[in-house]
Amino acid sequence: MTPHINAKDGDIAKIVLAPGDPLRAKYIAENFLENYREVNNVRNILAYTGTYKGKEITVFSTGMGMPSMGIYCYELYKFYGVEKIIRIGSCGAYSPDLNIFDTLLVNQSYAEGNFALAMNNDNCHIIGASENLNKIINETAKEKNITCKNVNVLCGECFDYYITNLDVMLNRLPKEYNITAAEMESFALFYTAKVLNKEAACLLTVVDSHAKKQEITSEEREKSLNDMINLSLESCLKL
Repeated sequence: MTPHINAKDGDIAKIVLAPGDPLRAKYIAENFLENYREVNNVRNILAYTGTYKGKEITVFSTGMGMPSMGIYCYELYKFYGVEKIIRIGSCGAYSPDLNIFDTLLVNQSYAEGNFALAMNNDNCHIIGASENLNKIINETAKEKNITCKNVNVLCGECFDYYITNLDVMLNRLPKEYNITAAEMESFALFYTAKVLNKEAACLLTVVDSHAKKQEITSEEREKSLNDMINLSLESCLKL
């Protein structure tokens, strides 16, 4: 056990799907896993271990933001022997080429903040996903006829609807990275995986669009992301 996880040794699978929302973890366990059991409830960060088509998988919620993701992915990798984490979350689109409910696979995550500096004295602001995991996810998407767009994202420290001047922030982003969407956890996951020599990937579903002035409800955010969930689970079968 750790200060933040009360799972016992052997409770956590080597492969973890990591939604931010604890209720999304519960939804996935109840609707996609067999023989699942709750393995963590500290701070209501719910986690469940079960099987999907015979493959043992843990679905572990991480909360919102890089500090929260950083704690949970570090402890899962370091103290529970997890080898691979696939974040499955929601994002906002900055490009008109992205539509509500599009499934995205993150190639690189850019952060303006100093997570890497704080953790590892490293002035790093962009980090890539595991090439191996992304290759498997892309192959699985083609096999299952799920459209999956590969993108680079901003990993922000503030929910972008609360930013006082979003245009100023967007103009500040390095143009060479072609950032087309935003979320709040992938950089911490990718960087922690790099430090601990583990693997990480991030699948996202577009739930709002600044470019098209569209968004979905909180209930839809929780339960209407099944293409992404199915793609992550089917990809796990190859790991």
